[in-house]
Amino acid sequence: MSGVSVRDARAGDRDTIRALTLAAYSEFASVMAPAAWAGLDAAVRAALEVEGEGLERIVAERDGDIVGSVMLYAPSADAYGGMVKRAGWPELRLLAVAPTARGAGVGQALVQECVCRARHSGACELGLHTSESLRAAVRMYERMGFVRAAEYDFRPEGAELVMAYRLPLGTG
Repeated sequence: MSGVSVRDARAGDRDTIRALTLAAYSEFASVMAPAAWAGLDAAVRAALEVEGEGLERIVAERDGDIVGSVMLYAPSADAYGGMVKRAGWPELRLLAVAPTARGAGVGQALVQECVCRARHSGACELGLHTSESLRAAVRMYERMGFVRAAEYDFRPEGAELVMAYRLPLGTG
């Protein structure tokens, strides 16, 4: 993680975050079934346009360039537009690392920032959703202590199962 810093995204970062996120997720077009990819791509694009209360956009920079981003939703925010029952904990979403920055700890730094912010807010747990095709992300989440929370899984029509994970924070 040498040379990587994490900060709140600024309004002027939106185009960079969008391009980075679309590039990061584009690799799954060749891994997922076409219908599942179409669903994921549409969900990513829609989430990138979300604004509002209870949403923090966080970026990672290296040498002045944005190399990763994540969205952190407050427990009161609906991160998935009514598709999943509300869990009452903060939720991280759309973790994205530039393909050229993978393996350097950028994703872990962004998740750790979400963990710190969730703890600071008094949350007892932090949640996220992912799918089987995002294997590297699943391995990282599990290494970081996230455990399955299958009762919060959901499956959009034609898509892969969207698997819920939570991280007990030991607070509260």
